[in-house]
Amino acid sequence: MQVAIVLYPGFTSMDVIGPYEVLGRLPDTEVVFVAEKPSLVLNDLKSLSINVDATLDDVPEPDVVLIGGGPGQTGQMADGKLHEWLRAVDRTAAWTTAACTGSLILAGAGLLTGRRATTHWHALEQLAELGSKPVKERVVIDGHYATAAGVSAGIDMALTLAGKIAGDEEAQTVQLIIEYAPEPPYDAGSPSTAPTAVVERTMRKLSSRFPS
Repeated sequence: MQVAIVLYPGFTSMDVIGPYEVLGRLPDTEVVFVAEKPSLVLNDLKSLSINVDATLDDVPEPDVVLIGGGPGQTGQMADGKLHEWLRAVDRTAAWTTAACTGSLILAGAGLLTGRRATTHWHALEQLAELGSKPVKERVVIDGHYATAAGVSAGIDMALTLAGKIAGDEEAQTVQLIIEYAPEPPYDAGSPSTAPTAVVERTMRKLSSRFPS
């Protein structure tokens, strides 16, 4: 099985590294990072780069496609090479997936039209504007499309896929290997549970990172 993880400048690291840690541990699986051209691709915090050797053209028929989000997502919404590739590989891929605002890129390419999908809570309304049916859930499966809510939800999505691809026992084995048993010290992972002051502060930060 080949998993293609798409990178672009300004991606959020955990959107792709979380799923990479899960899917890359499945038996007989090759994970390939792809981009429009070979380069060191810099993340949104501008402190981590991934060296991408494979171009989109080098990976024409992946079994699983995954694209993450991040501030750089806004520069990937115009119809062009990436959207053309996503539509092409979607025809043969067993799974087309996205974490966080990567869902907006899939929707912008026309792949989520009329389908249930999720994304970061701050961007749910944008999914509707792009023709999708936004759902406030951590992981959403609709046909062969899988989408995850914000950042850390990509791990949950990848484990869900691992179960569907390789079976529950294999997925649970991977979960145990990476010791994914979150016990956060704060109940502030959702706008519905975070203190009002924290929600307001977060909105200001997100608005500066994702200008409308």
